[in-house]
Amino acid sequence: MRRRAYSQFTAEQARAFLQAAENTRLGAAFAIGLSLGLRRGEVLGLRWSDVDLEKLSLRVEQTIQRVRAKVGGSAGFVVSEPKTERSRRTLVLPALLVPVLRRHRARQAQERLAAGTDWNDPHGGLLFTTPLGRPIEPKDLQAEFKATLTAAELPDMRLHDLRHAAATFLIAQGLPLRLVMEVLGHSTIALTANTYGHIEWGMMADAASRMDALLTGEKASK
Repeated sequence: MRRRAYSQFTAEQARAFLQAAENTRLGAAFAIGLSLGLRRGEVLGLRWSDVDLEKLSLRVEQTIQRVRAKVGGSAGFVVSEPKTERSRRTLVLPALLVPVLRRHRARQAQERLAAGTDWNDPHGGLLFTTPLGRPIEPKDLQAEFKATLTAAELPDMRLHDLRHAAATFLIAQGLPLRLVMEVLGHSTIALTANTYGHIEWGMMADAASRMDALLTGEKASK
């Protein structure tokens, strides 16, 4: 089965995107998606109890999805288990996320104070909510993502491309596919290999060059 093509951030574009997202209301969600490769439902399902900024850890314990009436019997948000058993995982937070999440938490605290008795968070301390505490609508997350791309003067992409970019950056740094599988929460290493094997293959030219240098004593070509 042919997999759908996806757009790809360069490292320079990723930095420009994060800079543009820094002061947006949902910029922390994009930073998590780009640096840890979480799925949209996993990002929207994060609770503050899942994050430890001191120990630099983040647990993926649940997802939140918007369902239509004809699918779930009634329209609304559904909290569910992660996609697979491996999708339930604990990740190390990159240090860059700590100040991002602290700013986001302070902004949310101000919104909660402003909302007063209108604040309604039925899902237990979500990281990402509306100004009144409700879960974020996927379409609103998508709209802010597109606006951030425009502000950063970047080409159009899908929100899911943040996850692909995270995987690509991990592999490009020489990390093994099994580790990438664990970070992404893939069910099998075969899924990771089938999706990103072309990236790992591209790195083999560098490996071959290094082997040439080792065995011939000549400087590796770039």
